[in-house]
Amino acid sequence: PYRLLRNPMYLGAGLWVFGLAMFYQSPWLVLYSAVFMAIAHAFVRLYEEPTLQRMFGDEYREYCRRVRRWWPAWS
Repeated sequence: PYRLLRNPMYLGAGLWVFGLAMFYQSPWLVLYSAVFMAIAHAFVRLYEEPTLQRMFGDEYREYCRRVRRWWPAWS
């Protein structure tokens, strides 16, 4: 999955909670999934990506250029 997008576990967890929200018809779970994804996005942008760039340098930057963060590019 990491060949298609950089954060499949965060996206999978967010979609799972959103799916539960649809199944239970719960606006609170929809809100929870939105808050979860906002926090995950902030964590990825502010901590995870800068840390990985420091650790892996140009190799990670090339990976970021090829692979999208949240939505897969199928080409």
